[in-house]
Amino acid sequence: MKRLNWKITTAVIVIVALTFTVARLDRPGDIDSADSSSSLAIQSWKTDNGARVVFVPADELPMVDVRVVFDAGSARDGELPGLARMTAGMLNEGAGDWDTDELAKRFDDIGANYSASAKRDMAAFSLRTLVDKPLREQALSTFASILGEPTFPREAFNRVRRNTLVSLQNKKQSPGDLAEDKFYKELFGEHPYATPVSGEEASVKAIQRADLRAFYKEHMVASNAVVAIVGKLSREQAEALAEQVTGKLESGEPAPSLPEVEPLPEAKRVDLSHPSAQTHILVGQPGMRRGDRDYFSLYVGNHILGGSGFGSRIMETIREDRGLAYSSYSYFVPQRVNGAFIMGLQTSNKQTEQALGLLQEVLVKFIDEGPTEEELQHAKKNITGGFPLRIDSNKDIVEYLAMIGFYDLPHDYLDTFNDNVEDITAADIREAFQRRIDPEKLLTVTVGNGNSSE
Repeated sequence: MKRLNWKITTAVIVIVALTFTVARLDRPGDIDSADSSSSLAIQSWKTDNGARVVFVPADELPMVDVRVVFDAGSARDGELPGLARMTAGMLNEGAGDWDTDELAKRFDDIGANYSASAKRDMAAFSLRTLVDKPLREQALSTFASILGEPTFPREAFNRVRRNTLVSLQNKKQSPGDLAEDKFYKELFGEHPYATPVSGEEASVKAIQRADLRAFYKEHMVASNAVVAIVGKLSREQAEALAEQVTGKLESGEPAPSLPEVEPLPEAKRVDLSHPSAQTHILVGQPGMRRGDRDYFSLYVGNHILGGSGFGSRIMETIREDRGLAYSSYSYFVPQRVNGAFIMGLQTSNKQTEQALGLLQEVLVKFIDEGPTEEELQHAKKNITGGFPLRIDSNKDIVEYLAMIGFYDLPHDYLDTFNDNVEDITAADIREAFQRRIDPEKLLTVTVGNGNSSE
C-alpha cells in the first residue's frame, strides 16, 4: 500500500510540474527565435569518450531535460532510404535486459517522458524527468541503456517495418505529402537530402536488422553526438549525467561532411495528377545553411514575404486580395548545408495557373524592391515581441541548446538574436534575396487533378 501511495504521489508531482511547463508552450514549432532579454549562461565540455555537452542550469522547476542528437539523420541513409528513422524508432523496442514493455514501464512508473525522432540532419533522443535522485537515476539508467545497448528484437523489427510500409501507402493518398517528396527529389537530385526521411517502399522492404545494427554502430557513437542538458543541476551533477548517458556508447568517429548543394541550373516544372479537389503547389530552390552569413537578412525578409501569416505579402496577395487560397506561405529550411527555400499554397484546380503567376509576381517584386520601411519595422516588432514565448520552458531551451551544439553556432546565439534582427536594414534584405534567390531558376511542383508531366 505504501508503494502504491508513493507512486500516486510521484505521479501527481509530475503532472503538476508538466502542466505548469506545458501550459506556456502555446507557440509554433519553429526554433529560429529566442528571448534575448534573459541571458543563458551556456557551459560546454566533452565527455571522456568524446561527446560534446552543452548545459544550462535552471532552478525554477525540480526537473531535468536531456536531449542527445547524433549526426545520423536521413542524409546518412545511403542506398536504403528510411534507415535512419527506422533505426531511431527501434532503440526503445528493446535494450539491455529489458523489452519494450519493461522500458516503457520504467519510465511510466516515475513519470518520465522519452521520445525519439529522425530528420534529414539528425536523430534526436529526449528525456524529461524529475531531479529527485532515485527517480532521476532510474530514468537515466534506462535512457543510457536505450542509447547504448539496443537489441533490435526481430519481432519488433518486423512490426515497425510493417507499420512503416502502411504509413508509406497512406502517404500516396495525400497530395501534400506527394508534393513534398517530389519537390525534395527534384530539388536535391543526387544529394542525400533528396530522399524522403520516412523512406521509400522498396528500400524499407529491403532493410534488414543487420542494416539497423550497422547504421547504429557507425553513426550512434559518442564522437558523433551532442548532449544538451537543462535543469536543476550543479555543474558536477551535469557532468556525471552526461557521462552516464553516453557511457555505453562507443567513441567512434564523427560523420563525414555532407557534399555541398548545387544550385538549380534552370527552371523546372513537374505536374503530378491526383484525384483531389485542390492542387497543391510548391515552388522554390536551395536556400541557406545554419550559421549562414545571410541568415538574419533572409529570416527577417522571409517573415515579410511569406512567413508571418496574414501579415505577409504572399498571404495578402493570394488570399486577401484574390481569394485564391486559404493558406499560402514561404519559409527557409536551414540545415548543415543549404536546405530548401519553399513557397507553397493549395488552390482549386482551375485556378492553379493564376495562383502560380501571382506567386511569381510577388517574389520578383520583393527581390527587386525589398521591403518597405514600414514592413521592416512591423516585422522586427513581431519577431522580437514574440521572443519571450520561445524559451520560456526547459523543453524549449534544451532544443535550442541541441541545435546550437549540433550546428556549432555561437554560444551567445540566443542572447544576440534580437540584436541581430534589429540590425537588419531593408537594403540588407534586398541584397541578400538578390544574391540568393533567382526567380528565373525556380523548381515548381504541382499535385492535383490536372495533366501530368510524368
